[in-house]
Amino acid sequence: MSWRRLRTLMRREVLATFRDPFTVTVLITVPLAALLTFGFVLSTEVQHLALGVYDADSTAASRQLIADLAAKGTFEPQRYPTREAMQHALVNGDVSAAIVIPPDFERARRAPVPGRRPPEVQVLYDGGEAVLAGNAEGFLRGLIAATTRDLAAHEAASMRAAHASVRTGVEVVTRALFNPRLDGKPFMVSGTFGFVLSFLTVLITAVSIVNERITGTFEQLQVTPATAVEILLGKMLPLGAVFALDVVLMVLVAGIVLGVWPAGSALFFIVVSSFYVLISLALGLIISATSASTAEAVQKSVLFSIPLVQLSGFAFPIRNMPRLVRWVAEVFPATHYIRITRAIYLRGEGPLSVWPELLLLALFGVALMAFALRTIEARS
Repeated sequence: MSWRRLRTLMRREVLATFRDPFTVTVLITVPLAALLTFGFVLSTEVQHLALGVYDADSTAASRQLIADLAAKGTFEPQRYPTREAMQHALVNGDVSAAIVIPPDFERARRAPVPGRRPPEVQVLYDGGEAVLAGNAEGFLRGLIAATTRDLAAHEAASMRAAHASVRTGVEVVTRALFNPRLDGKPFMVSGTFGFVLSFLTVLITAVSIVNERITGTFEQLQVTPATAVEILLGKMLPLGAVFALDVVLMVLVAGIVLGVWPAGSALFFIVVSSFYVLISLALGLIISATSASTAEAVQKSVLFSIPLVQLSGFAFPIRNMPRLVRWVAEVFPATHYIRITRAIYLRGEGPLSVWPELLLLALFGVALMAFALRTIEARS
C-alpha cells in the first residue's frame, strides 16, 4: 500500500464532498436536527402533566401532598369533586394521570391498626401511553414517598420535643439507579447517536458511490494503480472524519442545549463512535455494490433503518421482545453500539465494563470491512 496514493485518494474524496453544498448541509444539519427532535419532541420526560386529583380526606396532610406534587413542576393538579368526574376526565383525555386520596388517609397514617394495611394513595393513568405512564407512575411514587417522609419527620421532631414517640402508617421506599429523576432525555439522546450514525452514514455512503459509478468516476478510479485497500480507505477515512466531527458536535449540542452530558468519559465515547462510523461506512459500501441506481440504494438504506429502529433497542427495550426476535436483534451492530452509548451516558461505565460489547462490535467491523473490500476487488 502506498501512503502517497492513499493521501491523494483521501484529498480527492474531501474535495468531492465539500464541493457539494447540499451534501455538506445534510452531513451537519441532519444529525443535529435528529438529536434535538428526539431529545425535545420525542422525550418521555414528564413535565407539566395534567394530574386529576380526588381528595376524599381534605386534611392538612392531603393538601400538603397535593401542593408538593404541584411544586416540582412535573404535574399540574386539577381537583375534581367526585371520583366519577375525575375518571370521566381521564377517559376523555383531559388528564393523563390521577390520584385518589382515601377519606381516612390522615387518621390511618397517624394511628395505624395492627394487622391492617397502611393507607394507600391510588394512582390511575392512561395506559395507552405506556412509556409516559410508567414514568408518571415512577414520579408519583417518588413524590408521594418524599412527602410522607417529610410529614413523618416533622411529626417525629414535634413529638420528640414532648418526650414522646410517633408511628406513621405510610412507608414507601423507592430508589431509581443511575437516573433518579426518570428523565427521558438521556435515554433518547444516547440512542439517537446509534440511529444517526447507522442510517445517515449508510445512506450518504451508498448514494455517493452509486452516483460515482453512474457517472463513471468510480470505474476510472479502479483502473488507476491504486489497490482495493487504498480505494476502501480513501473512501472511508475522509467520510469517517466528517461523521466523527458530527459526533463531537452532537455531544456539545446535547450538553449545551439539552443539558445531557455523558456520565462517563466523553473521549471514550467519541473513540467508540468513530469506530462505529467505520462499520456503518463499510455497510454503505456493500449496499452501493449491490445497487444499480441511486433510488435502489436509497430504498435499501431505508429498509435497513426499519429493523434498526424496531429491533436495536433505540426506542423499544429488547428484553420485552420474544426470544427469537432478541436473537435477531443481536445480529445488528447498532444493537451493541446503542448498549455501549447508554452505558456511557446513563451509567458512566468504562471500557472494562462494556468489553463484551466492544469485542462484538470489533468482530462486526472486521467482517463488514473485509466483505466491503471483497466487493471492491470483485468490481475491479
